[in-house]
Parts: sequence; structure tokens; C-alpha cells
Amino acid sequence: MSFDKKLKFTFGLWTVGNVGRDPFGEPTREKLDHVQICDLLGDVGAYGVNLHDNDLVPIDADTPTRDRIVKEFRKGMKDNGLVCPMATTNLFSDAVFKDGAFTSNNAKIRAYAIQKTMRAMDLGAELGAKIYVFWGGREGVESDATKNPVEAIKRFREAINFLCEYSISQRYGYKFAFEAKPNEPRGHMYFAVTGSYLALIPSLDHPEMCGVNPEVAHEHMAGLNFVHQVAAALEMKKLFHIDLNDQEFGRYDQDFRFGSANPKHAFFLVKLLEDYKYDGPRQFDAHAYRQSNYEDVKEFAKGCMRTYVLLREKAQRWNDDKEIQQLLRTINVEDQMVSKLTKKFSTGNAKKLLESPLDRVELAKAPLPYERLDQLTMEIIMGAR
Repeated sequence: MSFDKKLKFTFGLWTVGNVGRDPFGEPTREKLDHVQICDLLGDVGAYGVNLHDNDLVPIDADTPTRDRIVKEFRKGMKDNGLVCPMATTNLFSDAVFKDGAFTSNNAKIRAYAIQKTMRAMDLGAELGAKIYVFWGGREGVESDATKNPVEAIKRFREAINFLCEYSISQRYGYKFAFEAKPNEPRGHMYFAVTGSYLALIPSLDHPEMCGVNPEVAHEHMAGLNFVHQVAAALEMKKLFHIDLNDQEFGRYDQDFRFGSANPKHAFFLVKLLEDYKYDGPRQFDAHAYRQSNYEDVKEFAKGCMRTYVLLREKAQRWNDDKEIQQLLRTINVEDQMVSKLTKKFSTGNAKKLLESPLDRVELAKAPLPYERLDQLTMEIIMGAR
């Protein structure tokens, strides 16, 4: 099966390489090495492979071991026609990060986290990555008695400013993308939703280098509409990367196959990305069911990509549907004279607006055939139209 490389479908080493472990059960699949994962992704027709530093190189590896592993991985990518668009740092697994990395109360731990990230940035650059993701998996608390949240934000900002300068000094050309999550593994994480990072970015020394990497599951955990979070990032030109998966609302982080839980949300997400011509990587940060063997893991990976392609086709069908487009023209009522007044403030425009005969009773009578529009959308999604 082949997929359009322009869609830049990618998977992390930790996704298709997931061994089926959960908090209550041991692995159900044997661990694949980095070359086997490249072979699997080559088989399913993916565009690229992404990684945390320790997905590839063990945290305690010496330099010869590191160099050997990287050489093997580069060959595995080349043999399977894969690229590495994104890299990130594991700042959450090791015990040293049990109470945070960039936001730790311990200055030496904060320094170690920055040191580890610099080395991981070196690795990502060596593999060709141009996007660097930051997910603060341990940046949070279970009790606010333990950490000052104002100081935590300052510490995080200082770390990012330092790492921006490091990227510039090394001429890596990285774009930094921040990934929000409300909870898990911490009880309460800092920068819980995408909007938290969109608010932080203007306060950084190099805001032009920094954007976001929103994830479906993370916003759905908070009960939010993911499409709206992505729209905010797109409007601000800060959508640098995106993690596609699926999630039941209000549950733990499930990382289901893309579109498998909420196909209507997935449809509008794909439509948004395609309508606004998002051209960055589309990473599937998801896991196959714990019950799956590796043949079924391949079906999982193909399913993620196939669902996106199908929804992309349906989004185009929605855009081409004459009745839907007529309904949109009915709903979206424009008035050039009024719009000119509200486009930009001036004392003249304010005076004219105050004098405008805007009748709320008449305005409220305008038809809004939303039930019909939504039903037509459902028929498009279900293949009945």
C-alpha cells in the first residue's frame, strides 16, 4: 500500500514499537529494535520516523555504542525510504525527572535536563530533523505545596531561551514545537492545553522559532474541542507539527488509532488541515491495541493513514457539495458597508456604527438551517452522499 508522500505521514519509534505494556500489565509483544521498526514503517508506506533520544540510544550508552546505533538507524531509514522530520528528548522516564526537568526545584537537575536536551538536539540534527518537540511529561505537581508555579513558568522559559540560543549557535535551524497535556503522568501539568503555550510563546526571546505540537488525545482528555485548538494555532501561524490519534473524552491517555473513537471530530480536523493547506508532518502518535501482534500493528499503522486519506476525500466532497455550499451562503450573511465600519476602529466608524439601524428583532429572524447542514455532513462521513 502506498500513500502520498506530500502528506508526510510519520510515526514515532515509540508508537509502532510499543510493546503493549500498561500500568496493570506486562508487555504483550516482543520489543523491536530500531532497524526492525524502520522495516515495518517501510512496509506500510510511511513517510518518516521520529524519536525521543532514548528510543534510539540508551541513556547510559557510551560514545562508540551511540555512534554504532545511529549508523544502523540511518541505514535502516535509507533502506526504507524514510526521513526523520522531528526529534525530542525523553525528560520523563528516568528517576532523575520524577519531580520535573526544566521546572525541577533542583538547579542541578534543571541543568542536567538542558544538557540532555542539547545532546538530543545534536542527535536529531545528525538525523536530519528540523522540528524539535517539547512535551513536559513531568513538568507539574500533585500538590501545589511542593512547587511555586510562577517560578516553574520562569524556569521553563529560561530553559527554552537557552536552547533556542544553542540551536542558533549550532546552526541547526530547528523550529521548537510545544506539546500540551492536562494530566498524566503528573496529577496537574503546567501548560495544560495548547492555548497555554500560545500565550507563553510571545514572552520568549525567540518567539519566531517557537510554535505548538497539539495532540488529539491530550485536548480530548480535558474535554476540549481539538479542532478549535488547532484553529487557534493555525490562525497564529504557530502550527509547526501535529500529533494525530484518538481518545474517548475524559479518559486516561488512550492513544487510539486515528479516527477510531470520534470520526466526526476527525473529519473536521482533517478538513481544517486541508482547507488551510497545512504542509507540516502528520505524525500518528498512537498505539495498536494491547491484544495485537505485529502483523496487526501494521494494520494499525495503515489504518491511521488510510483513515486520514478517506476523510480527506470526504472533506473535498463536502466542499464540492452544492446543497451544503448553498446552506453556507444562507448562513454567512455579509454586508460590506457594516463590515467596513467594524474592520478597524476610528472615531468616524464608531459614530456611524452607533447610528446604524441594526434591528435585533429582525436580525433574530434570519434562518439558520444547522440541523440540515449537520445531517448532510453526517451523510458525507457515512458515505451516503
